[in-house]
Amino acid sequence: MFTMLFTHPACLEHDTGEGHPECADRLRAVLAALEAEEFHLLERQEAPRATLEQIARAHSRDHIEHVLSLIPEDGHVGVDDDTILSRGSGEAALRAAGAVVAAVDAVAAGHVRNAFCAVRPPGHHAEHDRIMGFCLFNNVVIGAHHARAAHGLKRVAILDFDVHHGNGTQDLVRRDPDLLYCSTHQAALFPWTGDDARERGAFGNCVNAPLPALAGSPEFRHAMTERILPAIDAFRPDLLMISAGFDAHSRDPLADLHLTDEDFAWATRKLADLARLHCGGRIVSVLEGGYNLRALASASVAHVRELMCA
Repeated sequence: MFTMLFTHPACLEHDTGEGHPECADRLRAVLAALEAEEFHLLERQEAPRATLEQIARAHSRDHIEHVLSLIPEDGHVGVDDDTILSRGSGEAALRAAGAVVAAVDAVAAGHVRNAFCAVRPPGHHAEHDRIMGFCLFNNVVIGAHHARAAHGLKRVAILDFDVHHGNGTQDLVRRDPDLLYCSTHQAALFPWTGDDARERGAFGNCVNAPLPALAGSPEFRHAMTERILPAIDAFRPDLLMISAGFDAHSRDPLADLHLTDEDFAWATRKLADLARLHCGGRIVSVLEGGYNLRALASASVAHVRELMCA
């Protein structure tokens, strides 16, 4: 068994209100697509809750307590213009982070070669002490710290191909020489970070490849080939993690890049090649954005298919 899927029904109970793009139907679309016959060998696991200790490796205790204190008994609470909480949001956030922790455990123990975490709320905009952009806790960074603390996997590389720059992930890793953050994203787009060449991290461990609006496959593959993949290769990670946002797809309504399912499949193949070379194929991929349901489903299928073939 090479690939494991981690998810939890609680992630569907994070209710962001009518008309919000980050809705439960996103996760339903992904999970329904992964019920196709070709995925009958995809092992499914229910995500545990992340512990406060695990989350506190990435966030302050004050932030964790603040997030959980905001969860309403009924109705909705708007934390900012983008981020809406409901009664189920706290449990969903704990399960989302817990999925990534459990995926790291499975991959580090050699039970599977790689894993995909189909969870929400997403995480890559969450900073050390700040909720932002639909994100409460930074799931992928929590997983990276767990890999080091629990399994001795010292060097962790994170590749983020979401159309939005993962400002939270960059903020959390930029002072740590054993964490690498690489990102392709649309330039001059929310959260308006990742476009300055000086955003390199304290140890040159942040590698950003912003793409202009309307860029497509050629620009994306050039950025990956010339900047991102060489940086990961030189870093020689013990674990490779992916912030798998599919909102750079040509059909996505929140941005203006023109990637296709095959671009996500190609990127996954290239990353799997590096993972085999440096870390025994160990990859943990975590769902981030993607807001056209058909595009999100088809791109996720292309991504997971390649993980299963890796």
